[in-house]
Amino acid sequence: MATKLKIRKGDRVVVTTGRDKGKTGEVLRILRKQNRALVQGVNMVKRHQRPTQASGGGIVEKESTIHISNLAHIDPKDQKPTRIGFKVLDDGRKVRFAKRSGEIIDK
Repeated sequence: MATKLKIRKGDRVVVTTGRDKGKTGEVLRILRKQNRALVQGVNMVKRHQRPTQASGGGIVEKESTIHISNLAHIDPKDQKPTRIGFKVLDDGRKVRFAKRSGEIIDK
């Protein structure tokens, strides 16, 4: 069964461990069953691509997935890593907020 994740598509995250430690990027895709995320400009790998009618072949560099335990949200206020919490607003909406500053992440 897929787990509930605190990271969503479009979030700004920073890599906390591994060879790309300290790099930041936007989440492009979430793979819930594998607990992995595709982050823009992070975990770049080279793939050999066969030529097609649409594009030429060669060695293509693209992003690979990274485990979500190696990612942390970026606080909207001070651009530092933060943890995420949930709270219910007065109008009944359940939103995510940065525990570092209390800033609401969801719009």
